[in-house]
Amino acid sequence: MSIFGFLQDIIADERGATAVEYGLILSLIVIAMIGALNSFADAAIAMWTEVEQKSAEAIEKSAG
Repeated sequence: MSIFGFLQDIIADERGATAVEYGLILSLIVIAMIGALNSFADAAIAMWTEVEQKSAEAIEKSAG
């Protein structure tokens, strides 16, 4: 078998194409999840900061 024939066989081989496609789809899903979780984390931090501030105000008023 010549090198040219070997290269033609490698180019024609599609066995790994499905795995590559699934890998690309998975990477896009992970990127979307990271973006969504980042936004959720920012909202959750803001919510708990507000809860902390209001709790501190309530404690100060009751100790008053």
